[in-house]
Amino acid sequence: MSAPQSFDAIDLSIMWDRLISITDEGAAALVRTSFSTLVREGFDLSVLIFDLRGRIIAQSAKCIPVFIGTASTTLRHMLDKIPPESLEAGDVVVSNDPVFGTGHMYDIAVMRPIYLKGDLVGYAMSISHLPDIGGMGFSASATEIYHEGLRLPVVKLVKAGVVNQDFMNLIRLNVRVPDQVIGDIHANISCTSVVTRQVVDFMETYGCSSLEPLANAILQQSEDALRQALLAWPDGQHTGEVLVEAGEETRRLVCTVKKLGDRLSIDFTGTEGCVRFGSNVPICYTRSMALYAAKCLTTPMIPNNEGSSALIEVSAPVGCILNAVPPAPSAGRHAIGHFVVPLVFDTVSKILPDQVAADSGLIDFLTLQGHLPDGSGMSVTYCAAGGFGALQGLDGRQTTPGSSNMGTTPIEVFESLSGLRVEEKILRPDSGGVGQYRGGVGQVVSMRNMTGQDVTVHAMSNRTRFPAKGLFGGGNGAPRAHLIDGRETSGQGSFRLPPNSVLTLKQAGGGGYGSPKDRPQDAVRQDIEDGFLTIEQARETYEYDGAA
Repeated sequence: MSAPQSFDAIDLSIMWDRLISITDEGAAALVRTSFSTLVREGFDLSVLIFDLRGRIIAQSAKCIPVFIGTASTTLRHMLDKIPPESLEAGDVVVSNDPVFGTGHMYDIAVMRPIYLKGDLVGYAMSISHLPDIGGMGFSASATEIYHEGLRLPVVKLVKAGVVNQDFMNLIRLNVRVPDQVIGDIHANISCTSVVTRQVVDFMETYGCSSLEPLANAILQQSEDALRQALLAWPDGQHTGEVLVEAGEETRRLVCTVKKLGDRLSIDFTGTEGCVRFGSNVPICYTRSMALYAAKCLTTPMIPNNEGSSALIEVSAPVGCILNAVPPAPSAGRHAIGHFVVPLVFDTVSKILPDQVAADSGLIDFLTLQGHLPDGSGMSVTYCAAGGFGALQGLDGRQTTPGSSNMGTTPIEVFESLSGLRVEEKILRPDSGGVGQYRGGVGQVVSMRNMTGQDVTVHAMSNRTRFPAKGLFGGGNGAPRAHLIDGRETSGQGSFRLPPNSVLTLKQAGGGGYGSPKDRPQDAVRQDIEDGFLTIEQARETYEYDGAA
């Protein structure tokens, strides 16, 4: 039976939801079988289904924003290297090329072709962050891409069901925690097997010989929703800019948003050049962050697929820090790439003041490398969150990641993997920007090195020099700071944490929205009771007249 060419609204909703549930089940399989905390606890992953034309039909709900815009480019690159006619059932293709992937080598894309009764009908893909890929480790300290680790070409890791052990051995010999890395690769392979099997069951249940008619309907509905949202915007062109820390240097990011009819372009012309530091951003990552910002402003409730970005163009000059090309290093591309979302929001704030948030404190990544007390190798990534920016009618959330939605590793898990002891994890009062709506506060995390040996810390933070800006009279959030035994150290770069020394992370606060004069005194009193605000700060910034 051939696939129907049209779908009524109920059938389309059911079939669409089922495809999404298949990706969600694939993500659950990936999480359950993963060896690393970034996948198990942080959900740094995505699972996708493509039709035969390479269009994203469905994407897992557990997915970070960077994967919104990269996977289709990755698939096209894979199929350029290994054409569809050279694939067969049981093949698995992998790559971690940062240029055609997610912007750094730590994310591995694993693709499996989907066959129905011997015919190729689509593709399943999972993407996850590996715990290590060799080189300098997960760090922004490299000066060339060649320092950053093992860059894998597009290759058949599994051919007709048989794993290429030579290639696996090559990876194993080049990473610090081989059991975790190889375990995570196998978890991705298992994930795509789950998705492929269930897509075949889905097609047989509905009598489909092709995914294309259903893909057409899903993508058209998403594109129509995007078009309707864009038509509600006033036409115009707006430009914004922001300064960011790039290692020891400073770079200016410039964004021009142009909306005309049902089309939107986001152009980063004017952005300054790359640095010899690993926070450069390949265009794939820049595009994803820009698309994420646009989606928040247009169709946030529509599940992600190719139609969600069909009317949006993103561009940046080749060689600028938002369109880095080899040999520019990019392992820590998020440290600058996360500024893209608040920059887009700030640029359109003049025309959509009630839809944009003030700047967020963003997320703080650190990689710790060394040895556990028993002598075994250790490489662990820890992430902590700043406060979220406020928006009209809503205070910013406390310690909530932005421009990503990473989960954080529980203290008990982190301590057992790192050999460090977390001595304090508390809210950071007064860190959220003041305003009619208050910016979310950050947190303070202190950890003591109990390994008995030096631990190397690779920091990839931001907001140390440029705090989260408030909007429409709202105050800025507090900047981020890293300290060793009370002395401030680098927020970007590598440093040594001696035995028994304490590393303290003070997370940035989000920006406030609107004048603090318009914040009700009852709300200020509640902030004090909740530990978000000290009475001294309340009296100074909100003219609070209540009792301590």
